[in-house]
Amino acid sequence: MSGAFARVPELMASHLLLAMAALALGVAISLPLAVAAARHPQLGQLALGGASLVQTIPSLALLALFYPLLLGMRGLVGDWLPALGFLPALLALTLYAILPVLRNGVTGLATLDPAIVEAADGVGMTPRQKLWLVQAPLVAPVVMAGIRTAAVWTIGAATLSTTVGQPSLGDLIFAGLQTQNWALVLAGCIGAAALAMGVDLILSVAERGIRDRQPMLVRMSAGTLLAAICAAAVALAPVAGGRTVVIGAKGFSEQYILARLIGHRLEGAGYRVEYREGLGSAVAFGALAGDDIDAYVDYSGTIWTNQMRRGDVPSRARIVAGVGRWAREAHGVGMVGALGFENAYAFAMRDDDAKRRGIASIADLARQAPQLNLATDIEFLERPEWRAVRDAYGLRFKSARPYQPTFMYRALVSGAADVIPAFSSDGRIAAERLRVLTDPKGAIPGYDAILLVAPGQADNARFLAALRPLVGAIPVAAMRQANYMVDRDTDKRSPEQAARWLEKTLGL
Repeated sequence: MSGAFARVPELMASHLLLAMAALALGVAISLPLAVAAARHPQLGQLALGGASLVQTIPSLALLALFYPLLLGMRGLVGDWLPALGFLPALLALTLYAILPVLRNGVTGLATLDPAIVEAADGVGMTPRQKLWLVQAPLVAPVVMAGIRTAAVWTIGAATLSTTVGQPSLGDLIFAGLQTQNWALVLAGCIGAAALAMGVDLILSVAERGIRDRQPMLVRMSAGTLLAAICAAAVALAPVAGGRTVVIGAKGFSEQYILARLIGHRLEGAGYRVEYREGLGSAVAFGALAGDDIDAYVDYSGTIWTNQMRRGDVPSRARIVAGVGRWAREAHGVGMVGALGFENAYAFAMRDDDAKRRGIASIADLARQAPQLNLATDIEFLERPEWRAVRDAYGLRFKSARPYQPTFMYRALVSGAADVIPAFSSDGRIAAERLRVLTDPKGAIPGYDAILLVAPGQADNARFLAALRPLVGAIPVAAMRQANYMVDRDTDKRSPEQAARWLEKTLGL
């Protein structure tokens, strides 16, 4: 627990740098565009319409869209272009910062007293002189109000940059939501709010200085903000030592635990370790293939169906072997091996409810599905596995609603849902007395946990030697117990503590 809270200063620094870079870029785009838009009304309508349209796109979706866009551009310009982390987050947040500055700039210029503009023309000012000496000073307070709004929006939206691998206070929020560690959620929210309020206060001083023609206030504001940015940059400066490697993780407890397990092995081999957590399945594999992360754990069935687009369901061993060959041949990704347990999708119901309804298999479930409510994790309804099992059994539920995994289980236990696609290595299955339904048609593929490494590490003997002791070393019972340590409501452990427990229990 303390390890997570120890990251707050680092995450605040990263969050501030990202938000301020996006704000600066947004202002640099908005101000010239506002001047041009004020002079050419048709351009103004087009620019404001485009900026307004961006605001209708959910920020999470906009962040996610930049990842495949940059990945495609990477194929054209070379591997030097980062598709994960700072750049996609910067571009998405910049688009969000444009509208308030642009709108206020256009409005301020359009509503200037015509007599003032005419007077400037009357004394023979050039358009450039008129802009700098007359219009800009009068419009500056209105523009500053837009910049303040953009700053608050940008700092708030920056919490979502976690999903594209950029460290931010969103790391605490996403991890806290998944593991029901409300202290982490609160720390992330308070940190983001404090940054937003602090930056807004600094900018308000600049706004007052501009309005009251007090240059000292403007210089004080600029100096304070610059000092904060420099302090953040210094806090994030690389520390001398071994090479830094990046461990990826998707957004649920098991992934957080396994990432720490990998990280501990690499730290023991002399590497410095960073974590990129909360990644989606497609983003995680793409990041690995692009050397944006160095290692992570995926599941054989996920790659078999999502990346390889395979619809057949052979044995678990054949899926693992096929994934390993494909990953190496198609992407240069190395597979260290299977960790020893499977985390498959497994339809589950409350045991008493399943007994009452006489449901023991997915085939039984299909006959009563039109009267039942399904709760899923956020990805499941868009995954090929769902389409395969749905079509194999003719599943049609009364309703289907996605949740974060933790809340999916809560929905089932509370009675808000009747069925969930549970995770077979989840300790909550036994703790909540859930019945796992059998799959007589074998529609759901095997999901062995497999340790993958980036092309840049696939032939690194030192790196691989540090990780090989994990292969085949984790039985499903131990993984369930470690997961439940993090997920249970009382006497909760952090992923770090659960990983240490696994190491001690399994002698790793």
